Amino acid sequence: MLSEPLFTIGYEGLAQRDVLDALTGVGVEVLVDVRAVSASRRAGFSKSALRSGVAAIGIEYLHLRALGTPAEGRHAARSGRHDDMRRIFAAHLETPEAVHEFELLRELAGTRRCCLLCYERQPHHCHRLVIAEQLGLPTHHLLA
Repeated sequence: MLSEPLFTIGYEGLAQRDVLDALTGVGVEVLVDVRAVSASRRAGFSKSALRSGVAAIGIEYLHLRALGTPAEGRHAARSGRHDDMRRIFAAHLETPEAVHEFELLRELAGTRRCCLLCYERQPHHCHRLVIAEQLGLPTHHLLA
């Protein structure tokens, strides 16, 4: 039975320190990056910088690229077409790669305190909410 709550965070408009403080404040053990593209123009949020930042405070980093939104879904989200993004992402979750990584996440989230990370600050504008809903765990959105 799944017992750990799930957390999500979007780093839009935040400094890396804000995110790290939020993660430590709720005892996150694993930061799960669910971006299809783990590069960022925001300082501290590209994959290697983020991995180093969380490692420095004792949090593991895991990038599950196949749980990121495909390009068409990212375009829909940037255009404000959030229902289209959710539809596109739901179809993407049926791909073998996404199914595999979703099962890895399900196992991990059942035993470790995890936080899903993506860019969008508001969870209802982000695919990480779809992932959280599919996991069915009590979910808390940090800094939204």
